[in-house]
Amino acid sequence: MTEQSQEISDDQQQLPQDEKPEQVVAQDSEEVVTEQIESESENEDSQEASDQQTKPAEQEQIEMPDEDVEVNVESVVEAVLFASDESLSAQRLANIVETGTKQVRQHVEALNEKYKANNSAFRIAKIAGGFQMLTLSPFNEWLRKLLRVRSDNKLSPAALETLAIIAYKQPVIRADIEAIRGVAAGEMIRSLMYKGLVKIVGRAEIIGRPMLYGTTKKFLEVFGLNKLKDLPKIEELKKPQ
Repeated sequence: MTEQSQEISDDQQQLPQDEKPEQVVAQDSEEVVTEQIESESENEDSQEASDQQTKPAEQEQIEMPDEDVEVNVESVVEAVLFASDESLSAQRLANIVETGTKQVRQHVEALNEKYKANNSAFRIAKIAGGFQMLTLSPFNEWLRKLLRVRSDNKLSPAALETLAIIAYKQPVIRADIEAIRGVAAGEMIRSLMYKGLVKIVGRAEIIGRPMLYGTTKKFLEVFGLNKLKDLPKIEELKKPQ
């Protein structure tokens, strides 16, 4: 009896000790869950605060005042020319604006008269057989401070010399260019073709049928010419000092 009672007593003492770890684990898990909930709540609060801070900035960027603009054929012609980075022919303008070429020319003249009356810094000029909006030459001094010409678009003296020969002698074969310059011109011609200033316009009717070279529409646009006849006369060109 004494041994049995002693065993029962020992079992009773062990039971509470076995149950204690379970209680501790339960308490620890409750604390972890509580910490997670608090952390998530803090993240949500910080996210809401961040959203509230960004909303005013977004609203400031999106909100724009509405303006009453009268849209007519003349204003559409002006908008198209303003947005274009190349000259547009009267026919192409007419197709875009959905009017006739005669009306396009009349609207261009009317716009130029308005620009002149308002002392505006730009006009609609005839370039490469079309119309293009350009700033006036007296403002070149300030525009040079703004514009930075890319290095690949710069022409060396040799390239300018080759281009001038092609412009004045076209259509011209490579042998004639080399005879005038006194040096090989193949690489220089390829460079000018890569820049879009020179193109092949045909083949000469001589032995070997060499290729003929001429200038492109981009050449007219770059140098501000309406047509090749607008090139300065050779007699008018100044000799380099």
